[in-house]
Amino acid sequence: MRTNFDQLLEAGCHFGHLKRKWNPAMAPYIFIERNGIHIIDLNKTALKLDEAAEAIKNIARSGRKILFVGTKKQAKEIIAEKAKELGMPYITERWAGGMLTNFPTIRKAIKKMGTIDRMTKDGTFDNVSKRERLQIKRQREKLEKNLGSISDLMRLPSALFVVDVMKERIAVAEANRLGIPVFAMVDTNSNPLNIDYVIPANDDASKSIELILSVIASAVQEGLDERKAQKADEEASAQQSEGEGEKTPRRKRIKKANEGEKAEAEAEKVENVEEPTENEE
Repeated sequence: MRTNFDQLLEAGCHFGHLKRKWNPAMAPYIFIERNGIHIIDLNKTALKLDEAAEAIKNIARSGRKILFVGTKKQAKEIIAEKAKELGMPYITERWAGGMLTNFPTIRKAIKKMGTIDRMTKDGTFDNVSKRERLQIKRQREKLEKNLGSISDLMRLPSALFVVDVMKERIAVAEANRLGIPVFAMVDTNSNPLNIDYVIPANDDASKSIELILSVIASAVQEGLDERKAQKADEEASAQQSEGEGEKTPRRKRIKKANEGEKAEAEAEKVENVEEPTENEE
């Protein structure tokens, strides 16, 4: 168990939305109603969180990328911090429509950032007017703000982790369309049917978001560490196999060299023997 009931309770993960705002599809994850507010069953939260953590760990271990998405105020800083620590791409500003379904265009926009950076370094900016420089600079800042956090994403991510599926419904829809698995914190007002790994929890409280993200980030880090260890073992095995492969030829070379030295020594002995003269015969 990666987390327990008490930790989830202390972080306020059990607080849902008002009863009138609920989504009936969340009924299996609701424990009780209190003062008009739905209370989430934290035992199910803990179970679902463990399932999601194990699945996301396997994705990280395979070396694939996970895109973290959370543009709401409570989630922005937490997502940015955890994703940076893991070296994973993330979106904390506005989700650009088509970011997944029209990924080649997004890649072109990211490359545009690199082009502007090269213009700055090679002196091309010196040949344009002050007004053009200002426009290009503003364009670069806008691209950096919206896409800078995914500049290393060379291909579509293998999974999405989303905070608040209602707010990030476009991201979820694009992932569903492309068959990309979605891991998400799902509150009582949201639809869990389009989510592959549902983590029923309060997605409005920063403490709740931080706890869930800490567990997920820890699982991703475990996967990355296992991948690194596996690579190290494979390299060590390859070096060992290579060393064993060289042993036999080396022995043969030594034996051949020794035989050659022995033959030369015997040849010298024969040359040093004086031929018999006629008188001796």
